[in-house]
Amino acid sequence: MTRINLFRTTPATASSVAWGKTNLVKNVLDTGSPFVFAALLIACSLAVGCSSQTPQPASSTNQPIMQPTPQIPTTPVPAPVAPVQEAGVKPVHRRVVRKAPATVTYADKATGVSFQYPRTYALKTGDAATELISADPIPMDFTQPGGVPIAAVLFPESAYPKTNLASAYFNVSVNKTLTSEQCGEFSVPPPTPATPSDPTVQATAQLSTPPISKLLIGDMELQSTETDSGGETEKGPRQESSKYYHVFQNGACYEFALKVSTSGVDSTEAAHSTANVIGPNELQNQVFHHLEKILATVKINPVAQAEVSAEAKANPASTPTETPAQ
Repeated sequence: MTRINLFRTTPATASSVAWGKTNLVKNVLDTGSPFVFAALLIACSLAVGCSSQTPQPASSTNQPIMQPTPQIPTTPVPAPVAPVQEAGVKPVHRRVVRKAPATVTYADKATGVSFQYPRTYALKTGDAATELISADPIPMDFTQPGGVPIAAVLFPESAYPKTNLASAYFNVSVNKTLTSEQCGEFSVPPPTPATPSDPTVQATAQLSTPPISKLLIGDMELQSTETDSGGETEKGPRQESSKYYHVFQNGACYEFALKVSTSGVDSTEAAHSTANVIGPNELQNQVFHHLEKILATVKINPVAQAEVSAEAKANPASTPTETPAQ
């Protein structure tokens, strides 16, 4: 009997593998081993069970059709607007108005004299001061000649408008020829006839000289006296009151004079005028009070005697300087 060789050499294919498995089962059955057969059945059942439980991929035909999601129109939100920065406002530069000092300081380096006076007053120095003082009925009250005017401050007549104030001023003079004892004395001026400033003044001047007194200004001790003189003018009586102060320093005699003049008003003019005629004594006291404020600021700095003598001869004008009000 011819045997067919089932295990011939052929290319390995899917059918050959399946066939090989069948032959393997058949061989196992031919062996007649029940145990091997049972094990084989268990293995096959497990393999079939696992393969049946494997999830199959869903077919594309069974997938539900996805409907497009309707788009809700949205209102565009405007982008936040950045706050507009205002252009830098330049600070307003206010014009600072600086007021001029209320007082001015006069200082003369040659004689060492200095004092303060209101800005509204007029300052006279040099020849102008000499002319003003020389025109007065009592120019200076030294016991010996040699006095030289240094400076004078005119009181403004506008301070007392529509009054009988004629003139008022404060002046400084220096006399190098006097000794310390002579500086403490005052001359009694004789009656004065007509003066260059007012030729209508008659020669009926009445003079009086009260006793000498003392006045302290800082560390200076001044000798003082007062004089009164009067006369007749075309417009009525004229009265002048003067206060003199002497002090000896720097080898010279310094004189400070305060003078106030008033003029009378006749009855005819007073009847047709609105002038505020203040009594001579009352008006003089008020003006003297203003002039005494200048006297209270007087200072005399130490200087060489040669410089004082040269100043008395040359008498140059000094330049005033401004100072704040005290």
